[in-house]
Amino acid sequence: MALTHLAHPSPASAPLALTMGDPAGIGPDITLQAWHARHDRGLPPFAVYADIAVLRERAALLGLSTPLVGHEQLPAGAATYDEALPVIGVRAAGSVVPGRPSRTQALATLAAIDSATAAVQRGQARALVTNPIAKAILYDAGFRHPGHTEYLAYLASETTGALMMPVMMLASDALKVVPVTIHIPLEAVPAALTPDLLRRTIEITHAGLLRDFAIARPRIAVAGLNPHAGEDGALGRQEIELIAPVIRTLRDEGLDISGPHSADTLFHAHARARYDAVVAMYHDQALIPIKTLAFDTGVNVTLGLPFVRTSPDHGTAFDIAGTGKASPESLIQALLMADRMAQNRART
Repeated sequence: MALTHLAHPSPASAPLALTMGDPAGIGPDITLQAWHARHDRGLPPFAVYADIAVLRERAALLGLSTPLVGHEQLPAGAATYDEALPVIGVRAAGSVVPGRPSRTQALATLAAIDSATAAVQRGQARALVTNPIAKAILYDAGFRHPGHTEYLAYLASETTGALMMPVMMLASDALKVVPVTIHIPLEAVPAALTPDLLRRTIEITHAGLLRDFAIARPRIAVAGLNPHAGEDGALGRQEIELIAPVIRTLRDEGLDISGPHSADTLFHAHARARYDAVVAMYHDQALIPIKTLAFDTGVNVTLGLPFVRTSPDHGTAFDIAGTGKASPESLIQALLMADRMAQNRART
């Protein structure tokens, strides 16, 4: 499957664009912590699209002496990113209280996403890294997209004129997994699974492994839907009638693909050595194993977009915002992974 490329490819020296997420969540906390960890963890240069006043207040609350410098657009020069955290100004309405989200800040949350995404699409930034948002808050303010990922696909489609199908991958060194269906009730999964959806998800996963992860011949394992992958039809026929035919077709087209596999034996260490990624049928089938194996280091990756996008694999954690208890590890991993993915894309 051909992927739409950026109209303005970014230079290798370009920074990463980071969004603040919901300003009342832990996005500001972990952003500040990540900047302080930049040398020890070898982080690439990054700037954050945020309200600088919110960051200053949060830094004071956390006891961090973080130099913050406001900019109208991404600054040039590597030293700029090392000496201070560049903040591309996005003003949040009203006062921001850690742990108390408000619909009045929804427009600022979206403005940060819009501006950072535009910078990536113009080639001013190499990749987009997004801090967590609270969809319910955005819905309350009139947001009409299913979620963060779908909104990014909409922005990309508006710019390129090409219809995007975003695919969510959860990635770590231990496991990469892609759910075919995501945020729907379990009872709705069988009806939502179609040959076209499964095929396109696998194709986008294959293309992402090639382009973003530089895997020369990706090995993809496909999970079954039912226990024991249907037990030859005794526990369900989706494996026989839907999943296996798609696998056979893609295998005939040259993909290194196997399955449908029983999910209960697909994620132990010996099994993981036989594939590069798993395509799972539903949300928990994919997320339970990776959050068990890499709870603090997993990264949410969006495949199928014309730019690199990663995000921490956790939510806004309003209950610990501003307390100093939030770990920046998943954000650090998201920044590192975005950097590697952008380098890999630049080579294609």
